[in-house]
Amino acid sequence: MFMKKLKTKRSTAKKSRDAKSHSRAQRAVTKHAASSAQLQYVPWHTIALEELNPLLQRQFVVGQEIMLARVLLKKGCIVPEHSHHNEQLTYILDGALKFCIDGREIVVHAGEVLCIPAHMPHMAEALEDTVDLDVFNPPRADWINKTDQYLRGQK
Repeated sequence: MFMKKLKTKRSTAKKSRDAKSHSRAQRAVTKHAASSAQLQYVPWHTIALEELNPLLQRQFVVGQEIMLARVLLKKGCIVPEHSHHNEQLTYILDGALKFCIDGREIVVHAGEVLCIPAHMPHMAEALEDTVDLDVFNPPRADWINKTDQYLRGQK
């Protein structure tokens, strides 16, 4: 009985932290979206590549309720397990990513798409040099605010 109460308290505390984090993220995204609700024409070469670690770079464009990211992964790059409240579409332009998701390994090759539901833990490994486009709804506030520590400084 004690363990059940402890688990319930931990679960409640985690939900509270997640709700606060989600609330902060929503405010950041709302603020960003409200200030940029306009037509955008953006050639990728005009956006600086953000180097997150030696094997991972990205660029992104943020709309009012959607975000498109171009992610460049060198062979062997690991994106650690994480989850987020954003729905994600991953489209591989070149290369291949192996995802560990929902208890399965799924290899996504060039020309293929993976749809990841919100809150589903996932990780990825670049099986070769890879270029991928990720679409998020709503936009990733942690990427916009650069608080995505799980991606920075790792291989």
